[in-house]
Amino acid sequence: GLSCCVLVLLLLLGGSGSPGTTPPPRAPWAEEQGAVPEGGPWGRVRYETVKKHLGAVSALSKQYWQYLACKVWQEGCEEEEKQQEEREASPIPGWGFPLVGQDYLEILSAWYCSFGKCCETGDCRIINNITGLEADFSGQLHGQHLAKDVVVQAVQGFLQNPRPRKALVLSFHGWSGTGKNFVARMVASHLYRDGLRSDCVRVFVSLLHFPHHNYMDSYKAQLQRQISETLQRCRQALLIFDEAEKLHSNLLDAIKPFMAQHGSKGQVDQQRSIFVFLSNLGGNTINEVALDFWRAGRAREEISLELLEQRLRLELQEAAENSYAHSQLLRENLIDFVVPFLPLEYHHVKLCARDAFLARGLPYTEATLDQVAQMMVFVPKEEKLFSAQGCKSVPQRINYFLP
Repeated sequence: GLSCCVLVLLLLLGGSGSPGTTPPPRAPWAEEQGAVPEGGPWGRVRYETVKKHLGAVSALSKQYWQYLACKVWQEGCEEEEKQQEEREASPIPGWGFPLVGQDYLEILSAWYCSFGKCCETGDCRIINNITGLEADFSGQLHGQHLAKDVVVQAVQGFLQNPRPRKALVLSFHGWSGTGKNFVARMVASHLYRDGLRSDCVRVFVSLLHFPHHNYMDSYKAQLQRQISETLQRCRQALLIFDEAEKLHSNLLDAIKPFMAQHGSKGQVDQQRSIFVFLSNLGGNTINEVALDFWRAGRAREEISLELLEQRLRLELQEAAENSYAHSQLLRENLIDFVVPFLPLEYHHVKLCARDAFLARGLPYTEATLDQVAQMMVFVPKEEKLFSAQGCKSVPQRINYFLP
C-alpha cells in the first residue's frame, strides 16, 4: 500500500541504501547510456537499471515481511511459508498482501513507464531503428545496391502503415555467401532490442528443423503452433526461413494462412508480421546478368531491379512447376518483394576481410587483405570474376594471419 509507494519514491528520488549511508552516485546511468537530452525519451539502459533496482526492492520487501511475521507469530511461521508457496504455485493468481515477486516487479515497472517513456513503440522489445539499419547496410553490406534499397524501403513502408492488409513477405535470392543471412540478421537487430534472440523472432532452417519427410504432418502442426504462439506473444513478429527452396509443400500450407491478406473488418488488432525466405534459387540467373554487364563494360550498379526481377520470376515459376514448393508462393502472389543478391567480386571480398579484422580488433594491411581474397575460389574459369563462396568463409580464413 502506502509503504510500498513511499519505498519506490525513495528509491527513484534518492537511491537505495540504509539511513546514514551515502547514496550511490547517479553517474552510471550517464556512463551506460550517454547524455539524455532534456525532455527526451528515457532509454532502455535507464529503464533496465531502474527495473533492476525495483527487483531488489521486491526481494527485500518479501524477505522483510516473512522475517517480521516469523518474529511476531513464531508458531505459525512454517504454516504461513507453506501457504505462501502454495499461492505462488497456483496457476490462478489471487489478491494478497503483500504483493511480492514477479507480479510486484512488473506492476512497479509498468507504473514507472506510465510517467517515464520507456520506448517509442510501446513494446520495449521492439525498436524499429530504420536509420541504424540503413547505416549498417551502407557500411557493412558490400556489392548489394539492390538489396539495400529494396529491404529498407519495404520494411520502412510496412512499419509506417498503421493497418497493413497482409504480412510483409520478402524472398531473398542469390548464391551462398552473398549476404542473405547477414541482411536477415541486420533486420532482426534493428527491429528488435535482442535481435535474433528476441522472443518476437523465429528462425527455421529447413534441413535442421524439418529433416525427415516421414514426419511432415508432425512438423506442420508444430510449425503452425510455433508461428501462432509467436504472433500472440508479439504484435510485430519476424519469421525467417533459411534454405527455403527445401521447404516441403505441406509446411508451406501451414505458413500460407499467416501471410494471406486479411479482411478489413474486425482486424483492428491484427498482428503485423514479417516473413523472410532465404533461397539459393535464381542465383545462376542473377550471376548471368551480372556477368553480361561486366562483359559489356557496364558497372554492376547499373543493374536494375526491374531487369533482374523479371528474369527471376520466370525462373521461379519454372521452379514451381518442378516441385519447388517455395516458388509456389510467387505464383499465389504471396511474395511482396523478390530481393536479388549479386555475386561478389574480388574487391568486395577484401572489404569483407577488412570488416572481419575490425570486428575482432585485429590490425591489417592492404597486403593482408589481398592475401585473404586470393585464398578464395573465383569463377567463371576464364574471367575469375566472382567469389564462388561469396564472403562466407572469410572470418575463418583470417585465422591464418593471426600472430
